[in-house]
This record gives sequence, C-alpha cells and structure tokens, in this order.
Amino acid sequence: MVAAYLAFLALFGGERIAELLLSRRNARIALAHSGVESGAAHFRWMAAVHALFLPACAAEVLLLRRPFPGALGWACAAAALGAQALRWSAISTLGWRWNVRVIVVPGESPVRAGPYRFVRHPNYVAVAIEMLCVPLLHGAWICAVVFSALNLVLLRIRIRVEERALGATWERAFAGVPRFIPHG
Repeated sequence: MVAAYLAFLALFGGERIAELLLSRRNARIALAHSGVESGAAHFRWMAAVHALFLPACAAEVLLLRRPFPGALGWACAAAALGAQALRWSAISTLGWRWNVRVIVVPGESPVRAGPYRFVRHPNYVAVAIEMLCVPLLHGAWICAVVFSALNLVLLRIRIRVEERALGATWERAFAGVPRFIPHG
C-alpha cells in the first residue's frame, strides 16, 4: 500500500502544480483588470506550508513505517477526493477570478453561484479536509495534526485579509452565508 500512497501523493502534487499554473494565469488577468493584491506578507508562509505538506506526508509514512489504517484510510481517501471535487467546483465557479493570492478587481460583483451559494470559503473547506485526510489516508497522524494546526492559524489570517479586501459589497452579498459549514 505504501507504493499506492506515494503514487497518490505524486498525482496530488501534479494537480497542485496544475492549480499553480492556472493561478498564475488568472493573477495576470486580474492584475491586467486593475486588480489589487492584499496579504502578500502571509502568502510566503502559506506557500511554505503547502510546499512541505506532501513531502512530509511521504517522509512520515516511509521513515516511521506507518501502516495503512484500513477503513479509516479508505474513508480518508474518499474525503480527500470529495475535497478535490469541491475545490475544482470553487475554481470553475470563480473562473479567471480564482487564484492562490488575494487579488481583488474593483467593481466586480460577488460570485454567489456554485458552492458559494452554501459557504463563503469552499476552497478553504477543501484544504482543511485535505490537510487532515491526506496524511491519515496512510496513518501519518503527526502530519495530520501539525499541518492542520498550521493551516488553521494561516487561514485565520488569510480570511481576515481576504474578507477585508473584498469589502462591504461582498460582505452584504454573503451576510447570511456561513463561512465553512452550510446551514441545514
């Protein structure tokens, strides 16, 4: 199962590279439309955490000989794949306005379609699920705890910056929408 997990991590890493390429293209478009970037100071830390995440998962499984945890592993695999679907739904809903940085184009209307009908930050929900489930998929509980905690700290900063940058129009549009967990 270790080889399958490493292959999963490699595919996941390839998907992340595709996201970064799309993000770079979208950032250029947003900046060409007079987009304004916020939060560059914390972005370095987010990039570092995400860059270390997959190698750390592989290292923990290999060096500490973590076994595949059976039913928990399969449940985490399903959750991680569900998180990917949620992330790509968020990305496709935002179109060229999605990128990994906080770049806001003045005058653009808030997007209230796709997963944004249910939660304000579906992409961050997906990341939180991944940070927990991708390591636990093969018993890497240290990575699950450490990276989930780091992600929560960074998201507290990121969400404040992002919501401030999006402004009052966005806040009004999302007044009744929860940040992470949809209402019943």
